[in-house]
Amino acid sequence: MNVYKIDKIADLLKDNTYPGRGIINGKSADGKKAVFAYFIMGRSDNSRNRVFVKTEDGIMIKPFDESKVEDPSLIIYYPVRRVDNKVIATNGDQTDTIYDFINDGKCFNKALKTRKFEPDGPNWTPRISSMLTLGKEFSYKMSILKSADLQGTACNRYTYDFEPVNGLGHFIHTYVCDGNPIPTFQGEPERVEIPNCIECFTKDIWENLNPQNKISLYVEYIDLESGKIEYKLINKFN
Repeated sequence: MNVYKIDKIADLLKDNTYPGRGIINGKSADGKKAVFAYFIMGRSDNSRNRVFVKTEDGIMIKPFDESKVEDPSLIIYYPVRRVDNKVIATNGDQTDTIYDFINDGKCFNKALKTRKFEPDGPNWTPRISSMLTLGKEFSYKMSILKSADLQGTACNRYTYDFEPVNGLGHFIHTYVCDGNPIPTFQGEPERVEIPNCIECFTKDIWENLNPQNKISLYVEYIDLESGKIEYKLINKFN
């Protein structure tokens, strides 16, 4: 087994009908850009009725058709926010928890110690989170909060702290694949190639997400020297 193998994101997505929600963090091949991507998918009408909307400090999720919203509690949130020199991306309202802790001078790990997986048994959807720290000492963290058993009686918390490598990204998603109940993501974040081209990377993700279940995608490239941001935002429903 080659533990240093780096996959193309297209190869990890193309045959997987439902990885759920996913976060990718990494560094461009030329070493000049911090990179992250976040996508959402959905199987129910309520979950699919969503779009990404750009905000001043990141993105938020809104209903595409407000008249069709059934339960907004786990599907409407701010998945991307900025505070100081940090960019937070998560699959739920723990974005705001991390934001508040960082804003108060506390840390990513302590913020997530106060949270657990989603209360949606029998799936017990994991909460996945990441945080990029920008600047000369660029780094990023990723986390997954998972149920310890089928009954959701306890929470296991896993945090990964990465020193960026040119052209390498790490990909974490809520589910292994589709199922009933849906199997939770297993193991360390997957290693993926990060190209210099944001258009290429965005296309590789979007075109290989299952066409029936994909909903929205946000990709951002941040110049580590100038701080200039380039982004791509795609909604299935415009």
